[in-house]
Amino acid sequence: MRAHLVADVPVGVLLSGGVDSGALAALAAEESREAVRTFSIGFEEASFDELDGARAVARRYATRHRELTLRPDAALLLPALAQTFDEPFADSSALPTYLVSELASEDVKVALSGEGGDELFGGYYTYVADLLAERFGPLAAHLRPLAERLPSSTKKASFDYRLKRFTRAAALPPLERHHAYKEIFAADVRAELTGRRSDFDPLFGYRERFAETEGHELVTRLQDVDFGLYLVDDLLTKTDRASMAWSLEARVPFMDTVVSNFAFSLPVKHKVRGFSKKRLLRKAVEPLLPREVVHGRKRGFSIPAAAWLRGDLEPFARETLSEETLRRQGFFRPEAVRRVLDDHVSGREDLSRQVWGLLSFTLWYEHHVEGVTRDASLESVVA
Repeated sequence: MRAHLVADVPVGVLLSGGVDSGALAALAAEESREAVRTFSIGFEEASFDELDGARAVARRYATRHRELTLRPDAALLLPALAQTFDEPFADSSALPTYLVSELASEDVKVALSGEGGDELFGGYYTYVADLLAERFGPLAAHLRPLAERLPSSTKKASFDYRLKRFTRAAALPPLERHHAYKEIFAADVRAELTGRRSDFDPLFGYRERFAETEGHELVTRLQDVDFGLYLVDDLLTKTDRASMAWSLEARVPFMDTVVSNFAFSLPVKHKVRGFSKKRLLRKAVEPLLPREVVHGRKRGFSIPAAAWLRGDLEPFARETLSEETLRRQGFFRPEAVRRVLDDHVSGREDLSRQVWGLLSFTLWYEHHVEGVTRDASLESVVA
C-alpha cells in the first residue's frame, strides 16, 4: 500500500463497501497524513446496495467521502459505454465503475481499486460450488428438475439463481463446471440466437491454462484460471477503460506481485472451507474494518439489472433490440431475442445477463460500425 500510494497528486479509493476495497481504504488512511478521499456507488434495490458498509468504513477513518445512488435509467448510459469500450463488453458492472470513476475524477487523478482480491483469496461463490460439486455433484444433478421450478428473483445472486446454475453444471468435469457457473450463452442458446451451430470451443484458452497447474489443489487451479483470464480480460479491462474515460489512473494493490505470490502459496483451506470464503483475508482485516463489512455478504459493483429490465428499462431494451435493428445488423434472429426478453420480463427465469449482453453488442455495433450516436444525460440517472 505504501508503494501504491506514492504520487504527486492526491490518491483516492473506489470504495464498494466490501472487504477488499474496505481494506484498501483502511490501510490508505493509516499511511496518509491527510484525510483519504473515498467514492462509492449505491442502488435503491437493497440486495445490491452496499452504501451502509462504505459509509461505516468512511466514518471509522474520517475519509472525505462522496457517493452516488443510481436509478434504473442509469442504464440509458449504455451507449456511452459502447463508445468507451472499443469492443463488445457485456459485464454490467462496467456501468457503476464508469460512474464512480467520473465521480472520483472530480477530486483526484489516481484511485485505488480492489480488483484481484476475490481471485487471489477465494471470494467467489463459484469456489464454494466447485468444492461442493466434488462431493455432491451427482446428487445435485438429480435435483435439477426441482430447482428449475423455483420462481425467478431479482435479488443479487439469489438462492434460485445459484441453485439453478449449480444443478445444471454439477455433473460436468471440473473446468467445464466452473465455466458453466459463469457462462452467459450456452452452446444451444447461441445456436438458437444465431440460427447456426459452431464448432468453436469457448474453453480453448481455459484448458491450456488449467493444464499448466496439474498436480495442485483443484480450487487453486481454478483460481489461477480466473486470475489469468477472467480477471485480465474482464475486470481489469473494465476498470482500466472506465477510469481512463475520465482521465483517472486506477491502481490495483492486490495485483502487486508481493501479494499475488503470497496468495497463491496458501493452501485452499485458508481461502475457502465449506461456505466460508476469503477466510485468511477476513481474519487479517478484522481489526481494521467494521464487523458488518468483514462478515457481510459480497455485492461489489454489480447492478440490479434483472429488476431494471423487468421495469423501467424494458422499453429501452425492446427498442434497442427491435426486429428492424436486428434484421439490419444480421447477427441475431429477432424471434429468438424476443423470447429471451419475454422469458426474462415474465419472471420465468433471470436472463438479465443475456439481455445485457445482447444490448451491449447491438449498441457497440451501432456506434462503431454503423456510425449511430446516442446521447444520455448523467444528471438524469443519479440521485
